[in-house]
Amino acid sequence: MMLPALWRAEAQPVQVGDEYLCIRAEAGDPLYTTYAAAMERSRLYGDKAYKMDYDSPSQPLHYSGDQAGRFYTVWMVNRVVVDRVGKYHRPPVVTASFPDMAVMEYELYPGVEVQEVFLVYSSSLALVQQHVVNRSSRPVTVDWYPVLELGNDSLEIKEFHRQANGYVTHHFETRKRLISNLYAGAPYPTDTRDLFAANVPLYSFGGYRGGMDDLYREIKTDWYAENRTDSLNGMEHGLVDLVALHSRFDLPPGGEKTLRYFRGWQDRREGMEHLTEQIETNKLSSLQPYVDANVDLFASVPRIRFGREGHKQVYLGALNLVRGCMLPPAGETGHNFYVFSRQPLWGWGHGHQVLHESLSMLAYVYLDAQSAQESQRVYIEQQGEDGLIAYRHGPRGMQDYPHRGMPTTSAPFFNWINLEIFRVSGDRDFLAEAYDAGTKYIGWLYKNRDADGDGTFEWGPYGLIENVRDWYNVIFQVSEERHLDIDKEDISDELECLDLSLMIVRELRSLEAMARELGKEEEASGWKEKAEELARLINERMWDEETGFYYHVDRDDHTFMFMDRDLRRQEIIGFLPLWAGVAPEKRVEPLIRTLTDPSKFWRRFGVPTLAADDAWYSPDVDYCCKWNGPVWMLWDYMVFDGLMQYGYHDLAMELGNKMLDAVMVQLRKNHNFWESYSPDYTVLDCPSNYIWDAIMAKLLIRMYTAGTVSDRQEK
Repeated sequence: MMLPALWRAEAQPVQVGDEYLCIRAEAGDPLYTTYAAAMERSRLYGDKAYKMDYDSPSQPLHYSGDQAGRFYTVWMVNRVVVDRVGKYHRPPVVTASFPDMAVMEYELYPGVEVQEVFLVYSSSLALVQQHVVNRSSRPVTVDWYPVLELGNDSLEIKEFHRQANGYVTHHFETRKRLISNLYAGAPYPTDTRDLFAANVPLYSFGGYRGGMDDLYREIKTDWYAENRTDSLNGMEHGLVDLVALHSRFDLPPGGEKTLRYFRGWQDRREGMEHLTEQIETNKLSSLQPYVDANVDLFASVPRIRFGREGHKQVYLGALNLVRGCMLPPAGETGHNFYVFSRQPLWGWGHGHQVLHESLSMLAYVYLDAQSAQESQRVYIEQQGEDGLIAYRHGPRGMQDYPHRGMPTTSAPFFNWINLEIFRVSGDRDFLAEAYDAGTKYIGWLYKNRDADGDGTFEWGPYGLIENVRDWYNVIFQVSEERHLDIDKEDISDELECLDLSLMIVRELRSLEAMARELGKEEEASGWKEKAEELARLINERMWDEETGFYYHVDRDDHTFMFMDRDLRRQEIIGFLPLWAGVAPEKRVEPLIRTLTDPSKFWRRFGVPTLAADDAWYSPDVDYCCKWNGPVWMLWDYMVFDGLMQYGYHDLAMELGNKMLDAVMVQLRKNHNFWESYSPDYTVLDCPSNYIWDAIMAKLLIRMYTAGTVSDRQEK
């Protein structure tokens, strides 16, 4: 059933104007393949991002959204069905990958070449452009079948919208998530509308039960069948598993054609004009401006000449990761902000910033310094009058989770982040603004996190979230399985805490550097004096000569015992005195011996959160937030930073390579970044595409700036 021609698409292949940003990612390369709309075309609620799968031989090249199914193209060339990557004459190679788009090329059939561009245009619209060229010496007939397949539920066909040239369907999305459910009071769409449309005349369309194999049987009809048809079923109402569009065209030798299809998604309460207007804008418009915008975005990143292509893909992917998490001002903030992940979407990671996630700004500043500063201004804008920076800040305002009458803050990395941002941006106005806010915040910490006034610091009463290390922590957590209530389980407010005290040292030293940059020498001297005094107390109270390591101590008597519990359990935080510049030279060698002991911390994929010879140690990453063994890249970066500060350059490089191996193994296998990594194994299961793995870009900048990175291949 040939439909009337509605419009015509001209050939519009795209080109990447910066050779540095051109890659050639083949199957199994460490390519990050999750894409979200550019910040200026994004929104907090009603936002959909997508994961691309370009290298699974048994699957089509496809794009999938959290609870929104997947979409892909089934091809038929001269009646040969090409419905999965394993059938392509030459499989896809990704030639460019940006936060919101991917460019790839493949040879579909001998001589039939395709450049495919995937663009997440907005929070509610993604599109695929396919530029087909016949480089063979004979004509070909091509049948083109874009498919939207839900997979986890039924699509309800509401109509075939002839003006939009596509299907309108409905489906349901639950707010239930594995890690944490979406906020009940926020307007996350559950009853959703899909618009699946094309920009070329259609030969037919159809809706079907089943999957891709069932569709194959429909289009690959027996030539001799009595009721044979070359059209799809034309279904316009009813429940289906997939909908497909169908166009047919001939290509003579040298002929070319550009096709484009759209996957729209929105809350049913929105008017459909929100989607149709976006599709109308993008029916024929060139995609080159979006490529050029990405080239401009990456203009400021350091042009590292990597010894290995895989490192370049990690570098660009880490920057794509953080940019893909950025959203424009919304709600109670007038500044851009980030979420932990846009694909997949989960409640705790959506809508608010936290200071330890903001360590991703150490990398992001190289991509967009102004945006990184704006993200930090979210904290400044919502800072309490008493100086408090709460646990979370963002579009729903300050979230301080009060417990036992006291608000909750976060791990205090605020001044360190701001100083590192300034060192790249050079923006003195931002520095002055950040310095004032940081001064107030450090005052709040001294007043509220040194309750006994003895000069070292305790976490707050809701320490299970405040101290970051909130699951399977061998010190703060009373029971191994954490089965008690918050007050009985968490003892981090009953200890003089090594990690918090070291963080405050680094905050004080950052304020000192900021004050000197601003010409406030007297204030700088005051910060230096405070930092040195706190460092003295840490060395006096928290170093154990017998084991050659740093630990927490009891709040009341400053011993390594809390009731009947020995606090001398070796955690990664015992190396943070290097990062904070606290460890005197005579104590560095014992720390290095412990760090490089393979039976303790020097594991295959980095430094674990807990020594491998501890009874609670586990290399399994089976959920979020675990601190009894998994490797967290941000904390390993702090160990790397400490090694560099103390002149252990080669050792830092070796640690950096372990971290890179951990990340590259996963990117090769599944093209995801992860919240944490197993120190020993390649199998893991925790939140994916977590923003703070952007720190890998900062790590690579430092490694390649400082010296040679190992060329050894990961096993």
